[in-house]
Amino acid sequence: MNDRRTVKVSKYLSRHLRHQPERIGLTPDEAGWVEITALLAGAAGHGFPITRAELDRAVAENDKQRFTVDGTRIRANQGHTIDVDLGLEPVAPPAYLYHGTVPRFLAAIRAEGLRPMARHDVHLSADRETATRVGARRGRPVVLSVDAGAMHRDGHAFRVSANGVWLTAAVPARYLRFPG
Repeated sequence: MNDRRTVKVSKYLSRHLRHQPERIGLTPDEAGWVEITALLAGAAGHGFPITRAELDRAVAENDKQRFTVDGTRIRANQGHTIDVDLGLEPVAPPAYLYHGTVPRFLAAIRAEGLRPMARHDVHLSADRETATRVGARRGRPVVLSVDAGAMHRDGHAFRVSANGVWLTAAVPARYLRFPG
């Protein structure tokens, strides 16, 4: 997704589908879906007109596959701060998952583990490369290994979003492996 406009549209969609739908007059259903026509009208009314072609391009070209279109509706796949139930069933995770962060957060993570902060869940990656890209958004990345197999055996639930992001309520520090 190299086109500047497509990136702007994607960020706009993320903000309003995951965090502030009311800002442009949207009311997502309990699963986070909104009608595309309402989204396009809300964006235009908010001074950021988006064509259907631009929306489709932003959805298709998003490297993280953040959005799903289902007929006349759209929703974000994960990362919400608004109250939604994505309807994801618990599944057994792989033995290890990964979390990308930056050095300034390591002391808190060592003390408290991984917490969802303003989001509904902690986001984990299935591979180190993806976790590295996630961590790099905020600076020099540090990748933590999560003993997801042990967490699962100990009763922690995992779900996986439509775009392959693993979700769990929290990761206690004892299940984390720090580099070095």
